[in-house]
Amino acid sequence: MAAREFSRLASAATLGVALVLFVDPALAHVGTLGGTLTSVPIPFWLVVLTGGGVIGASFLFTSFATDHDFIREINRLGLTVPSPATVRRAVVALARVGSVAVLGLFVVTGLFADQFDITDPLRNLAVLGVWAGWWAGYTISVYLLGDSWPVLNPWRAIASLLPRVGSRSWPSHLGGWPAAIGLLALVWLEVVTPIASEPRFLAGVILAYTLGTLGGALVFGASWFREADPVSRVFHTYGRMAPIRRTENGLSLSLPGAALARNYDEGTDAEVVFVVALLWVTSYDGLVSTGPHAEFVRAAVGLGVPALAVYLTTAVAGFALFLAVYRLASRLSRRTAGSFVDPAVIQRRFVWSLVPIAAGYHLAHFLGYFLTLSPALSAVALSPFDPPATVQVAVLPGWFGSLQLAFVVLGHLVAIWVAHAIAFETFTGRLQPIRSQYPFALVMVFYTMTSMWLVAQPYVKPPFL
Repeated sequence: MAAREFSRLASAATLGVALVLFVDPALAHVGTLGGTLTSVPIPFWLVVLTGGGVIGASFLFTSFATDHDFIREINRLGLTVPSPATVRRAVVALARVGSVAVLGLFVVTGLFADQFDITDPLRNLAVLGVWAGWWAGYTISVYLLGDSWPVLNPWRAIASLLPRVGSRSWPSHLGGWPAAIGLLALVWLEVVTPIASEPRFLAGVILAYTLGTLGGALVFGASWFREADPVSRVFHTYGRMAPIRRTENGLSLSLPGAALARNYDEGTDAEVVFVVALLWVTSYDGLVSTGPHAEFVRAAVGLGVPALAVYLTTAVAGFALFLAVYRLASRLSRRTAGSFVDPAVIQRRFVWSLVPIAAGYHLAHFLGYFLTLSPALSAVALSPFDPPATVQVAVLPGWFGSLQLAFVVLGHLVAIWVAHAIAFETFTGRLQPIRSQYPFALVMVFYTMTSMWLVAQPYVKPPFL
């Protein structure tokens, strides 16, 4: 039975991936740093066809795997690698010292860019390190490998050396809203300011963020990083789907996304808000550089609305839409399943199935950005105060656009599996779990088709910025 179930699932996954891999290249934009944008052609019908494949794969997954024991067996596959305490402490200490040193180097190369003649963003370590190295490359490592941010977080390392102000913890009644709002604010700031092209401005933002983060950590302690700090929450959320996780016994290795299904009951209302915000900002970052959004901004500014307000409204409205759609799906899931499970419980459990979709789009959007700028980052990192006069960037092959669509589809397929596994832990029998997933399958297709449409758009410089 298990062998047949696995064979059917493998066939379904192969079908979904094949719809994307064996097609013409896609038109995509890579990042926001000037001079690094690439594009290749794609027909619109491909997006529609791939969406149909996603829907088909979703139903295949929900139809073939109905054995509770088989589902649990797949999610429990893995092993644990012992990690000696002495070695672990030494590695953590070195990593923390290194992370603080890198943070300081970013601030110095940003603040004193004029003095060292490194104002060109492609020659400045702060700009390349933050955007290509950290937000693109490091974030990718978190969901593909594991969350090392608690060790590498320089602000946490600095806060651990400073005295606490009182013994308060983060107020639980605030939920995930402050972290979600902080995440939206950071992404909005990235869009409307020259933070990705002006080293001194970037360094100023880093210093401001440092003061705010250290202040919060001194007042609320470790709970600040667990609950309120948007950056730590991003990496913690992405790390939940990684195959490598740290446990009391060492490093645990499992299938990608399996931990999300195993720990389905750890969700809270705060997690629901933040995960949806994370899913939305990955889309918003691409939305603002599309032609339709540029036309919308021009029309609104023509009516007298300030450009900054338009971009802020788009960010907030998109988040509200994504959250409303997810909550509606949770209520409909109870009805389609014919169950008495509280919709709030359904929201908290199924929210983990959205994480792979966010990771898939982040990978599609930023892997090319990271690969394109890696040669420049390497050259500048070797000599941050005297980089080469001309740095090289990589030119990606035409077929890379097809991989971008494949990443979106693969993220969706992992999400479908996670939702399927959670459904069989939440509802009874075989029909209730399958019926419960109909609304979520449609919501995931909505999220995924949005991501694919964004990836398929030509890059358009956001107007009025």
